[in-house]
Amino acid sequence: MFDTNDELLRQIQLGEDSLLECKQILFRGGKVDGPRPEKIADEIAAMSNAAGGIIVLGVEDKTRDIVGIESAKLELTETWLREIMETRLEPPLQAYTLRRIELPDGTGALQPVFRLDLPRSLFVHRSPGGYKIRAGSSVREMAPEYLARLFQQRSQSRLLRFDEQVVPNAPMDALSADLWKKFATVRTTGTDYDTLSKLKLADRDSESAWHPTVSGLLMACHRPHDFLPSAFIQAVAYRGNEVAPSDHHAYQLDAKDIHGPLNEQIAEACRFVARNMKVAASKTLGRHDLPQYDLTAVFEAITNAVSHRDYAIYGQKVRLRMFEDRLELHSPGAIPNTMTLESLEFRQASRNENLTSLLAKCPVPELEGLNSDRTTIMDRRGEGVPLIFQLSERLSSKRPLYRLLDGDELQLIIYAASLGD
Repeated sequence: MFDTNDELLRQIQLGEDSLLECKQILFRGGKVDGPRPEKIADEIAAMSNAAGGIIVLGVEDKTRDIVGIESAKLELTETWLREIMETRLEPPLQAYTLRRIELPDGTGALQPVFRLDLPRSLFVHRSPGGYKIRAGSSVREMAPEYLARLFQQRSQSRLLRFDEQVVPNAPMDALSADLWKKFATVRTTGTDYDTLSKLKLADRDSESAWHPTVSGLLMACHRPHDFLPSAFIQAVAYRGNEVAPSDHHAYQLDAKDIHGPLNEQIAEACRFVARNMKVAASKTLGRHDLPQYDLTAVFEAITNAVSHRDYAIYGQKVRLRMFEDRLELHSPGAIPNTMTLESLEFRQASRNENLTSLLAKCPVPELEGLNSDRTTIMDRRGEGVPLIFQLSERLSSKRPLYRLLDGDELQLIIYAASLGD
């Protein structure tokens, strides 16, 4: 994020937004006199509770002028700032990067400033103003329902993970025995409800009434979207490389809303890609097919999209979009825990532990072109993203790209192989 001083300076001139906050530091009598510690603590907590961001100290936020901090007062400022993060936030903030850099003022003279890089925190932080969240360039109080969901995401509270929570409007007969019994691989004593509870497919609510859980509906219900409206994949194949703004329906080659249990959604989405991608034939070393995409990489990408997405975000579904030159997957939710885009290839984390456990019991679908060396959809060894990179880059000579859009949607771009004329 703003890797160079020039990029940071351009963003400062554009103004504050969700990822940038500027503050001028004022002094009086050998002490920092402004901004108030409570105010800067709210700003730090709000960014850490959201997608993270950068706070630049030494910039007038109204005029965007680089006013700097006197060199002799840099130590004083750093001590003041560290004390705020350690004493004004609950829990104290420990994951951050504080750097001294120089930025040019209006005359071109370099002025010392502090750059505070804040990642999205593993915790939910309370500041003097309460539980704050960054919304655009402003700081707002979190609504109770949003705060509860954030606690669940950050694994700080003792509340159940979202995929283990009951869905109050869903009746138990929404679960189909032909689907859930395949997960009961070990014979257990007790009723079917006892088995469903052990598998975290159903549970009692606060009034002791039984209901399916989110995992139960996603894995053991033929129509999960009846109760979780966004639990499906919207797949569209377009002509050309862009969506036509005037009449995009005229530019659609194929479109399908893919419903059903997640393992079936994964298989059907792979079939959609196989049906709509181009395949060339080569006779160089005997006839063999040259596809635009490696279906094994596509399978891994779709599996990750549906298993790690944030099902607590209402109104957003997994979107699969195919263009002539690329395939795009959009998965609701930020990156789990404290992972970064750069670490996705090397680290493993799961937002939905029960879902991934259940998918690890589902056999890999039989699809032509799918050459997976494992027997179940999930193996939980963290090899999915490396395979996406290796297999796709080998075929197209272009490295896939992950991007985080607006802090709450993960986009993966897989580039199509050039098939020639």
